[in-house]
Amino acid sequence: MPEDSEIEELKAKIVTLEDRNVHLMQDLQNAENEKRYSESELFRLQKDVARIRGELERLKSPPLVIGSLRDVLPDHKVVVKSSTGPDFVVSVSQYVDEKDLIPGSRVTLNKQSLAVMEVLPAPLDPVVTGAEIIDKPNITYDDIGGLSKQMLELREAVEDPLNRPELYKKVGIEPPKGVLLVGPPGTGKTLMAKAVANATKATFIRLVGSELVQKYIGEGARLVRELFELAKEKAPSIVFIDELDSVGAKRADVATSGDREVQRTLMQLLSELDGFTPTGDVKIIGATNRPDILDDALLRPGRFDRIIEVGLPDVEGRQQIFKIHLAHMNVSKKVDPKKLAEATEGVSGAEIKSICTEAGMLAIRADRDIVMPEDFDAAREKVLDTDRNKVKAPPTYLYG
Repeated sequence: MPEDSEIEELKAKIVTLEDRNVHLMQDLQNAENEKRYSESELFRLQKDVARIRGELERLKSPPLVIGSLRDVLPDHKVVVKSSTGPDFVVSVSQYVDEKDLIPGSRVTLNKQSLAVMEVLPAPLDPVVTGAEIIDKPNITYDDIGGLSKQMLELREAVEDPLNRPELYKKVGIEPPKGVLLVGPPGTGKTLMAKAVANATKATFIRLVGSELVQKYIGEGARLVRELFELAKEKAPSIVFIDELDSVGAKRADVATSGDREVQRTLMQLLSELDGFTPTGDVKIIGATNRPDILDDALLRPGRFDRIIEVGLPDVEGRQQIFKIHLAHMNVSKKVDPKKLAEATEGVSGAEIKSICTEAGMLAIRADRDIVMPEDFDAAREKVLDTDRNKVKAPPTYLYG
């Protein structure tokens, strides 16, 4: 029989071996983790190397020549005009779809063989692409007051043909191609166009007429052409041209070179208006506060078929506008929209909004979070004194 000391010594060796085994298992686990990490890191580095090599190959590829496609021939041949020379009959790369070969489109050409390598998208001027409103306008019909009749006429001319074109086919009539909004500044012409765009879920493209007037010959006409190309591409869409009189003024017999360029732009606009189908997915809305200087060709039937006069609101209209703005404000119960409307004769919708904003600022100045009647009194006096040289309102206040 072994002695107790030997047994204890054997037990100690067993414990030591077990500890070493545990440490060895931990080392093995750590080694496996490091191996997996190294493999994943190697895979990532190999992907980076492949990407960098591909980028180097792409950068080393020879430059391509920009050309214009003139005609499409049989046997996968086309006629192109190079930017560096005359017309050529060349082959087309097998990677180019024949459906994309449209005469007039831009293409890239091999520098040596001039073979068509790729069809490029049509270029659009930044002025045109910047005119597209990416987000749908958040203005609704409920945000517009005092223009119920005008909104009805606009919805009949723009919204119904886009949302329910079958009604016009059943009745047998053609809807208006374009609508012209006429009225003083600040009466809600732009708001009406935005509300219709919201209701139709159409792409809203807004451009100021003066942006179509360019310095060089032909640039304005090109902008008009690209504007309507964008509208057709984004259809259903609404093209809203504000301040139409800046590009659509009457043509004079004696004109400078600048006036002649404006006339060229106008003629291109007239041509584009004639090209629209009556029940198409593109509607055009123009706005101006100077209808007396517009060219007669713009106003003839077939272009701007419906002319809607957007005048200053009457007392009921002003009351509706005040209610719309007061609904978003923290006002005293003593503030009466009807009395406000009666005391703002001849005021536009934009000026009513200015009065409400000014009243809120006066309340903040007085360290209050509630707008009081006297704030509207002071705001009305200030806006009517400074806005478009209005005649000062009577000194009697609204509330005593």
